[in-house]
Amino acid sequence: MKLLLSLLLLSVLAFNSAWGQTTDTASANPLVIIKTSEGDVTLRLFADKSPVTVANFLAYVDSEHYNGTIFHRVISNFMVQGGGFLPDMTEKETGEPIVNESRNRVHNIRGTVAMARTSDPNSATAQFFVNQRSNLQLDWSPGQEGYTVFGEVIEGMEIVDYIASSPVRQWAGHQDVPVEPILIQEILRKPAQ
Repeated sequence: MKLLLSLLLLSVLAFNSAWGQTTDTASANPLVIIKTSEGDVTLRLFADKSPVTVANFLAYVDSEHYNGTIFHRVISNFMVQGGGFLPDMTEKETGEPIVNESRNRVHNIRGTVAMARTSDPNSATAQFFVNQRSNLQLDWSPGQEGYTVFGEVIEGMEIVDYIASSPVRQWAGHQDVPVEPILIQEILRKPAQ
């Protein structure tokens, strides 16, 4: 009977320890709210999986870089991209590009957030996109650098779906620009609860 009680106690302690680790990891991954003209979207950022990318994104958040920008590229059943242009399609200045972290084993699935970049894998600065569907072709694979996933939508995916349904046009040398601007009013850190 003592052995059984000892094993039970060890199991409870192991469970509590594992639970504590999960809670610590979750609390280490900050939350942000994207306030858009269509509603709010809350993200959990993967600081544990994409530390350079998350630090870069939060630096733009803290400097209010995203305030007043738009979702300038919207492709239904694919993704919505924003963070780099003003409503008149003037591109905002950015800092230096960051290293690509797409080997982090986090996939471009529906609801994840990844960094936009050029054909140079290490060219991401401020622009990001939300995957409206699973886009595994954007993941890292041998011989092909991917697009770094650094967060996920935890509230407001219906807002992303609504944005993705926007009528689009070609404008100022860009395709898939929403006819009516979809503003990113601001992105804020959400206080820990």
